[in-house]
Amino acid sequence: MTTTTKLHPKTIEIVKSTVPVLETHGEQITKRFYELMFSNHPELLHIFNHANQKQGRQQRALAAAVYAAARYIDQLDAILPVVRQIGHKHRSLGIKPEQYPIVGKHLLLAIKDVLGDAATDEVITAWAEAYEAIASVFIQVEKELYDEAAAKHGGWRDFRRFVVVKKVKESGVITSFYLEPEDGKAISDYLPGQYVSVKLSIPGETYTHIRQYSLSDAPGKGYYRISVKREAATADKPAGIVSNYLHDHVQEGDVLELSAPAGDFTLDLSKTTPVVFISGGVGITPLLSMAHTLAIRQPTRPAAFLHAALNGRVHAFDEELRMLAERPSFSYHICYESPSDEDRLHPHFGKEGRIDLAWMQSVIPTKDADFYFCGPVPFMKTVYRALKQWGVPEEHIHYEFFGPAGDLTKD
Repeated sequence: MTTTTKLHPKTIEIVKSTVPVLETHGEQITKRFYELMFSNHPELLHIFNHANQKQGRQQRALAAAVYAAARYIDQLDAILPVVRQIGHKHRSLGIKPEQYPIVGKHLLLAIKDVLGDAATDEVITAWAEAYEAIASVFIQVEKELYDEAAAKHGGWRDFRRFVVVKKVKESGVITSFYLEPEDGKAISDYLPGQYVSVKLSIPGETYTHIRQYSLSDAPGKGYYRISVKREAATADKPAGIVSNYLHDHVQEGDVLELSAPAGDFTLDLSKTTPVVFISGGVGITPLLSMAHTLAIRQPTRPAAFLHAALNGRVHAFDEELRMLAERPSFSYHICYESPSDEDRLHPHFGKEGRIDLAWMQSVIPTKDADFYFCGPVPFMKTVYRALKQWGVPEEHIHYEFFGPAGDLTKD
């Protein structure tokens, strides 16, 4: 897909001139945007992740997207990869074209509110025109994704009812849910690394909650498996409403509503280069799907799987990875931050403390590989910087954030 921007040169000039302002005030603008929009349209709280709002992650992600759109307003093709990534999430959440004018209206109000007199009529008019162009690109991309999801064998467009046929405790904090369609019909295939959205109406909660969970098994098995970490309360954030509800109240036989699989963080099976998977905590889930798929589709392709966890009690899927490591082409390495005496006896235990470049270099046969990693943001920053320091080219580095996108290059 290519995009064409039919904006007046003066509009482009004005929007580009606001880039420094967006760098300075972007998060303030997006914070105000969400306040205004949810005040006037509380029904949208049925869609948005409330936890990401409270932690500021959604505001930062939107600010980055708005900044990128302003910077590339005259060449929107440059941000199509980002648009597609966001488009996958929007399709998974059920975002519709008629919601874009609501977003545009409140974004302009927020710009005016935060910038005051600096947001002249000329600036607001230019941004209104620019937003229309940007929104049309998102709507077009998302239409393609909706159509693609619905057209697949066993596919569907919005949400579909699935029965929990099995619930398995994988570790002290992670539980898997095996899901089959209530109607007994076929389900669409997916790419290893993709996710589904789960929509829940939780008793006592005013709004529905939608969360995205990676599919943690290989595709083509007649069920979807999601593996959910119980998010306990910390000093910085309250306990996860959805994860705790799933752990404590959703049982075998219960029904969950799911969107069709989505996401662009997927294993490239057209390559034969070595693969390195590096996971932290529950970030193991999309990588495990990739590893299982690799074992089925490319069993001789060299692969290494590095997993970091606090200790063996919270380490999920160890048995599955041990079985994968029985193949000569697959190596498995564990880093425990605080291992027990028993953990140290694990045949694949390799490091105490936190993951670092020296250990990675000691267990990864070659840097001429494709690297896939996922986990908590601080972990991902460590891995990304280590790979860059090692000299791994950017095009061989693949990662995904759980939640709104961030920037691994910034502290």
